[in-house]
Amino acid sequence: MNLTTLAVPDYAPADFSEETWWLSLIKVIFVVVYLILSVLMALWVERRGLGRMQSRPGPNVAGPLGLLQAFADALKIFMKEEIWTNKADKFLYFLAPCIAVFSAFSIYAVIPFGPNVPVFGHSTPLQVADSPIAALYILAVTAVGLYGIVLGGWSTKSTLPLYGSVRSSAQVISYELSMGMALVSVFLMSGTMSTSQIVAAQGQVWWAFALIPAFVVYCISAIAEVNRLPFDLPEGEGEIVAGHMVEYSSMKFGWYYLSEYINMLNVSAVAATMFMGGWHAPWPLSHIDFLNDGWWGILWLTIKIWFFMFLMIWTRASLLRIRYDQLMNFGWKWLMPIALVWLVAVAIVRGVTNWVDVSLPVMGGVIAAIFVILMIILWVTDKGEEEPTSPADEEYTGFADGFPVPPLPGQQPVKSPRAGREPIMATAIEEGNDE
Repeated sequence: MNLTTLAVPDYAPADFSEETWWLSLIKVIFVVVYLILSVLMALWVERRGLGRMQSRPGPNVAGPLGLLQAFADALKIFMKEEIWTNKADKFLYFLAPCIAVFSAFSIYAVIPFGPNVPVFGHSTPLQVADSPIAALYILAVTAVGLYGIVLGGWSTKSTLPLYGSVRSSAQVISYELSMGMALVSVFLMSGTMSTSQIVAAQGQVWWAFALIPAFVVYCISAIAEVNRLPFDLPEGEGEIVAGHMVEYSSMKFGWYYLSEYINMLNVSAVAATMFMGGWHAPWPLSHIDFLNDGWWGILWLTIKIWFFMFLMIWTRASLLRIRYDQLMNFGWKWLMPIALVWLVAVAIVRGVTNWVDVSLPVMGGVIAAIFVILMIILWVTDKGEEEPTSPADEEYTGFADGFPVPPLPGQQPVKSPRAGREPIMATAIEEGNDE
């Protein structure tokens, strides 16, 4: 078969016209089981992968090749004692991990696993639900999941968990903006926010190639969203022990742990859906009808999800945790401007093509040219940061912002104002003298 003579596949969005309640229930159960099994596999893959990358064996005792290590850890967490602080707000303390895990499980409701397939005489898409604003649903549920972290740190009435929850709120808000703007460029190119229609719009080219800057910004922001290295400031073990989870134990800690890995699968599935063609087979397999239809979509989507999972594991093994000021600077001074400039470029070209018929390669070249020009303008007009001065060149007054501080290396301590004063000599007083 000559693949070059085949036509470009014609993809259609999901059709729920024959959906029934029991089909939806089956798909919900499948998603829950799929996520739990994926988390168990992710724990094993990450530990074995980190072990190989860092020249150590990894888990190799519980089961063959350590495959049962995740089950052993789950059993241990389930049997641990439940503890909490006396001053904790009991209701919010129990509610917080429930919010986190519920939000994590909800994302996959709008992720398409494949096209319409026949199931018990009904044609149903391999997707729980879809909506014209399904992408906004994903962003909204992600924001709700933040409440699980914030309330978990605040409800314990303890210092270190509070630090972790505040860090997480600032981090998620900062990087969610750049992530949202990266996705808006996908909405503009696809002309919709429905996940199944976004997948269908990638029949000719994946948006990961046509929108490379947006794809890179999304990948970096996604790692920060799920608090993974080098952005795991809410759980900085060297500073605040475990952040918002310090005072949690047993299954409440287990819910947080489960939600963290499900969120990794969530951002990977969103990346695969928005940028990598979703359940479509990779080229040139996408031109073979047998491999690009029916139940095969589950396999292709799973492979793409695990590609992004491996990137996050690789990042954890390679990079160190950055400082909090570096985290904020990188998000607000780099990712936000790049995402905004790219969004403006895409919007301009997309608006022009509504009146002028332009092919996709030409459109991509124009967008790239506008993006490069805007980035050069930003680089030329950027004054940069002032070079730090040596402490020895600064005058030391003994105070900084109104507080007494010790001298820095190279600074001379301030001489006491009493230095050099003549000592007071005691003299005898004559009788009858009032002085």
